[in-house]
Amino acid sequence: MIISRTPFRISFFGGGTDYPGWYKTNGGAVLSTTINKYCYISCRYLPGFFRHKHLIRYRINEYPNSVGEIAHPSVRECLTFMGIDDGVEMLHTSDLPARSGIGSSSAFTVGFLNTLAALKGQMLTKRQLAGNAIQVEQEMIRENVGSQDQVAVSFGGLNRIDFNGEENFRVQPLTIGRRKIELLESNLMFFFTGISRTASEIAGKQIRSISEKEKELDSMHEMVDEAVGILNGREEDIDDFGRLLGESWKLKRSLTDDVSTQWVDDMYEAAVGAGALGGKLCGAGGGGFLLLFVPEDKQSVVKEKLEKSLYVPFTFESLGSQIILYERRDAN
Repeated sequence: MIISRTPFRISFFGGGTDYPGWYKTNGGAVLSTTINKYCYISCRYLPGFFRHKHLIRYRINEYPNSVGEIAHPSVRECLTFMGIDDGVEMLHTSDLPARSGIGSSSAFTVGFLNTLAALKGQMLTKRQLAGNAIQVEQEMIRENVGSQDQVAVSFGGLNRIDFNGEENFRVQPLTIGRRKIELLESNLMFFFTGISRTASEIAGKQIRSISEKEKELDSMHEMVDEAVGILNGREEDIDDFGRLLGESWKLKRSLTDDVSTQWVDDMYEAAVGAGALGGKLCGAGGGGFLLLFVPEDKQSVVKEKLEKSLYVPFTFESLGSQIILYERRDAN
């Protein structure tokens, strides 16, 4: 039995510049962190005395007799990519709901690839794991996804991730000291909007409009440098990080009409009215989690204003996708 644990991520700045259609020509950069909320995947070779060859368990159960019959696209293509034809049992559980803007689909793909590699007696580097997940999602499943999520959840931590041409990506951990990281954490609040959405559909519209949004994407790229500069600066200037989040959200909303909704806009305005300095929807938009930067003395008021939305405390994590249980047995 193999169990992997893969964190979800929060993207602060640069989302949208991580699409290959943009960064292979223009370059891209993202500032993100992984958090202590996880996707868990357990996997083993399935004994041969069942009527079905595979048992795939997520929000539904599948009992296919071949890899090609598996409906879950990531499960099907990960098994194909890893060249596994023996019967497997896979179980997926999660701390947060899917389709909520925290990189859940990539966390699943990364976690499953990590688990399958361990099942085969292989140990992948974090770079290999991220690269494999990008290939599975972009080339095999053909999802409208960028490249930041796979990298973020594979490596873990608070990082600047740069994307350049065919070199693909470079990960730079932010070495800003524990006190500064704790200060940033203490000013962030996380609320579930109650809306789940399919990111690929919204991302597809953003990808198709890339040629028309060069100015906005260039500005979003530049904000990564600004944000890193703020975190490298004085502690008393940390509020500028929140204000920059607000500016980034305005730019992101201009990419397509589907990025926000009236419900989300009302939540955001209520939070700002109660003392939030800025914020954004995580992921492609349309729903999911709303991230807010709120000074600590204003957080109780913001909670009251958003009492109809679930508040989810979190902290940063730095380990990335890991195998947390390894009990190796050969296939039947």
